[in-house]
Amino acid sequence: MFDGLPAFLAVANHKSFTAAAAEMGVSPTAMSQKIKLLEQRLGVVLFQRTTRRVALTDAGTSLFARLGPALAEVEVALATLGDYRGRPSGRLRLTAPRPSGSWLLPSIVARMAEQYPELAVEVSLDDAFVDLVAAGFDAGIRLGDAIEKDMVRVPITKQTAWAIVAAPSYLARAGRPRKPEDLLRHRAIRQRMIATGVVYRWELERQGKSMTVDVPGSIVVDDVGLMVALAIAGAGLAYVLDEAVADAVADGRLERVLEPFVTPGPGFCLYFPARTQEQPKLKALVEVVKGVRAEEHPARAKPASGAAGKE
Repeated sequence: MFDGLPAFLAVANHKSFTAAAAEMGVSPTAMSQKIKLLEQRLGVVLFQRTTRRVALTDAGTSLFARLGPALAEVEVALATLGDYRGRPSGRLRLTAPRPSGSWLLPSIVARMAEQYPELAVEVSLDDAFVDLVAAGFDAGIRLGDAIEKDMVRVPITKQTAWAIVAAPSYLARAGRPRKPEDLLRHRAIRQRMIATGVVYRWELERQGKSMTVDVPGSIVVDDVGLMVALAIAGAGLAYVLDEAVADAVADGRLERVLEPFVTPGPGFCLYFPARTQEQPKLKALVEVVKGVRAEEHPARAKPASGAAGKE
């Protein structure tokens, strides 16, 4: 009855027969055959295939939406067997925003791999909001105010520091902004939020009062790494996670501006469904996160609400 369903879930998650085949340790041809046999058995087409992309049909979308939670329940049941072994094992799938990949995740993932070699850790970086259960993830990392209320959350950072930065070459041409109103005479590298499609309005604070500024600019991107690279190239001002520009500021490629007006925002949290919190692998992850938080991530010093940064 379940023959072919693991293959279906793998292709649906990866949107690629090749990637799904690699995950399951079979050839793309074998993976395609599994899906073909499943479609014949069910009497419906599950995927639309072209030479460039693989997409779920309406029937496939419906099946995927129902199988995701069911598979999560099966994984919970299997994971509880780890209690009898006393060690977490299997696979831990974690989703996190791209900016966390270079400074927040390495110490957590490295420590998990060192302390629990029987556990495979898989990390996916995605700035958009992710439905953990539907996408097959065990846990995620996002800014605290972006996490659904019914999720268990474990703080990683107390606060998140943000910065407005520009290259010395840009500041030499355009001048250094001294107050928020000056931004309207500058050029921004603007960010379109992946989850909402909205171009972010910079969130600042003056004398305890919050304010937003829609800084003009002809460049709009949806990737923090590209924003930083463009700022270093002198393309304009960028509002980014401070950790993302710490090295560039330290070596002089970027300079912070308007620091008194850029205030701390909510910190990053680990989160996962409450019903899975007794799984050995999640208990292990929580303990590692708490240890890393105590050792490496004291509050540094934004925008509120966000997956990758501010959503």
